[in-house]
Amino acid sequence: MAVSCFNWTSDIEEAESHAWEVLNMVGLSKKALGQASATTTPDRKRLEMARALASKPKLMLLDEVMASLNPTEQTEIIGLVKKIRSSGVSIFIIEHSMRVIMGLCDRICVIHHGERISVGTPKEICADRKVIEAYLGEGNAFAKAG
Repeated sequence: MAVSCFNWTSDIEEAESHAWEVLNMVGLSKKALGQASATTTPDRKRLEMARALASKPKLMLLDEVMASLNPTEQTEIIGLVKKIRSSGVSIFIIEHSMRVIMGLCDRICVIHHGERISVGTPKEICADRKVIEAYLGEGNAFAKAG
């Protein structure tokens, strides 16, 4: 974990100190000395985010971070992503779960079949007919109500 810190420091004590701070931030400090292979899926996702955070990024790319998580685990990771964002790190997230995206994002870009079909706030995206038709189908009740 501390290895990621050597991207910005050559001081071992500083790297170890920062690594512990990051592990504490993501909720893994009590499990830090265990085997990574023995962790749960949500903890592995936390560990991956911790490795990235240790390098002190300005921007973090999260690609399908919610995959294979149940709704309770997703809620926990959403809280962690919000915590990371509030620490000053910009987040670029690729995710298929609309619940997750709507709960996390200030701005959304919707891509359908490799083409951008909409960009806007969560409220704008929910009301965009192109998004509704692409993801819910033209004949659904939600599209008819809009």
